[in-house]
Amino acid sequence: MKDRTSFDRRHWLKGAGVSLALPFLDSMSWASGENSSTPPVRLGFMYMPHGVIMDDFWPSEPNRFLDSPPPAIESLGPILDQCLMIKGISGVPISPFNGAPHALELSTWLTATLPDSDTRSRVNIAISADQIMANYVGSETPLPSLELATMPQTWKENQEGLHEAYYSHCSYRSPTQPVPAEIDPRNVLNRLFGKSEKFGSVSRANPLDRQMLDRVLGGARDLRRTLAKGDRLKLDEYLDSVRAVERRIAAIENRQKENALEKSGLRSAGRDSNQSAPIEISIPEGDKRSEYMQVMCDLTVLAFQTDTTRVSTYIGSTPNGVSYPELGFTDQHHSQTHHENQEEMVGKVAAITKFNIDQFAYMVNKMARLQEGDGTLLDHCIMMWGSGLEDGNNHTRKNLPFILAGRGGGTVNTGRFLTDLRGNQGDLLTTLLSCAGVPLDRPIGIATKQIEELKTKSARGSQDG
Repeated sequence: MKDRTSFDRRHWLKGAGVSLALPFLDSMSWASGENSSTPPVRLGFMYMPHGVIMDDFWPSEPNRFLDSPPPAIESLGPILDQCLMIKGISGVPISPFNGAPHALELSTWLTATLPDSDTRSRVNIAISADQIMANYVGSETPLPSLELATMPQTWKENQEGLHEAYYSHCSYRSPTQPVPAEIDPRNVLNRLFGKSEKFGSVSRANPLDRQMLDRVLGGARDLRRTLAKGDRLKLDEYLDSVRAVERRIAAIENRQKENALEKSGLRSAGRDSNQSAPIEISIPEGDKRSEYMQVMCDLTVLAFQTDTTRVSTYIGSTPNGVSYPELGFTDQHHSQTHHENQEEMVGKVAAITKFNIDQFAYMVNKMARLQEGDGTLLDHCIMMWGSGLEDGNNHTRKNLPFILAGRGGGTVNTGRFLTDLRGNQGDLLTTLLSCAGVPLDRPIGIATKQIEELKTKSARGSQDG
């Protein structure tokens, strides 16, 4: 066996009080108690409200899934063999809250549980699946979990007297504690790469400070000399991606500053007066929503690649108040879902769905290109995209749309479209946690079983034994 330098998985590049986690290198071992040669499974969730246009979303038949995907999922084409689509998963029945479809579509998505009907004016639901996993694996990573969103969690509405937090939160640390999501990519980067003052805390120092970043990345040169060729390539690729995310965040912020100057009647230095005003980038109504979403996706990839966390959620948008001018129209998503089968409105909903799946595809395609251990980062992930409604026009929940990407370390049997399954939201979440190696003492929410059809034979056999 070839000699090589070996060091612990929790190795960080450091400089001037700043630290940057490293991706998995062949020279590393994982955290204590784990098989040092096997990367851990990560679990991520990405959400879109209001359901889908079914004819655009579901494949026409199982045997055409790989070679003729429907329009909505075309961007997943390069990795469809690593994806799984499942039809037949029902949502939580919402009675006695029949007048609160939008309050419940996100809040029940990862809990598979209705809020307590006797305490409607305050949060009282259930711990969510992501937080169940975070409780199990969170001690092995700097961050137990990472919660992201594109929009502020500030929507004010109380359908059926339910607390407003149900509209905009999918993660619950306990039945009464919704977990806030971060919408500012600068703050997310500061959590992943920040100036540490003491263990477990991060200062408010600017994570994009060029001198600070240069000091840390400069330290990589010393480490690089000790690594084998394969690890040097992985390190270079990772550091390039950190730089790329840093530049993209800075570019977005610079355009926002330019636009603010334009609105105030001032002009930023160095811009020709004949140039058009810069594109306004804002959340949630920005002209380039895709830029924000892709930066957030990049940050999720970095967090998983460096084992900074093994659990993530990303709320792409919430049930109300969202438009997509980048697609050439300003109609709000919610209003278009009540389309009554009008062709133009149906087309807009289909375009919004495809846009959101494209951002998910951007993330998982990138994971599939990153080598890790004997496979790729995506091989060791389970990434779920979905919605809390089947059809926004009728608010149906009998057949929720889900896409799974990643093989979960060999536990998920991908490359298939499974039709006419019989299961519910809780069954699916319980199965995914099982595939991620999380032992459960009870099913999640309304679950009554695990969906064995999702698993590889080895995964089914290991649990039978």
